[in-house]
Amino acid sequence: MAKIAIGIDIGGTGIKGALVDVSSGELLSSRVRIETPEGGRPNDIAEVLKVLISQIPGATPDLPVGICFPAVVQHGVTMSAANVSPEWIGLDADSLFTKSLGRPVHVINDADAAGVAEVKFGAGRKQDGLVIMTTLGTGIGTALFLSGKLVPNTELGHLEIDGVDYESKASFAAKEREELGWDTWAERLQKYYSTLERLFSPDLFIIGGGVSKQHDEFVPLLKLRAKVVPAKKRNNAGILGAAALAIRSTKN
Repeated sequence: MAKIAIGIDIGGTGIKGALVDVSSGELLSSRVRIETPEGGRPNDIAEVLKVLISQIPGATPDLPVGICFPAVVQHGVTMSAANVSPEWIGLDADSLFTKSLGRPVHVINDADAAGVAEVKFGAGRKQDGLVIMTTLGTGIGTALFLSGKLVPNTELGHLEIDGVDYESKASFAAKEREELGWDTWAERLQKYYSTLERLFSPDLFIIGGGVSKQHDEFVPLLKLRAKVVPAKKRNNAGILGAAALAIRSTKN
């Protein structure tokens, strides 16, 4: 029997959600998207989630909700805020959404959710040892797994290299901002991934983010001991991972 949950991905510009079969990692509905309310304040986002869930076919009141969010999340409390209101800092987001939506809700960091989707359903499935998922976008998100178990909130995109927060040099946004060619950007990625490899000795790197669609342009240029593969779940990763963790949290 399928295990079903609602997965929601909150971003700075848009909020996406769908019904998910967390046994197979497949969407059971089309994705619904609503613009993130201006300012990204907690109560405003909570109201948008009510509308969004009402538009997801099959989203019955008994289904748990998993939400991924651009913040460090400790035990359901958002400890930071990126591209949303600072009112999220120190807020019990689990409680806010559980009360607002009238159903069990579990909130997780967005990069961690994407990593869970890749390890459970995608490029990291059945991979033993240490796996590091990175998402290359506006910044660099990371998720770390040991034998399939998540080590949450690693924030390894903020490693200081050459005296700077290195996502400012190696993110996809930096490539676009500085109009870097693939070769030049790959040199920066090489420095970043080499540093991660020296510190953690992973068995596998998974590279996600929208630019992973163009992995042939830069992944072959990286020289690392660990295997490097593109993510498979891409735009659905946050929704899938959040839903999977919602099911897991209801068992605890």
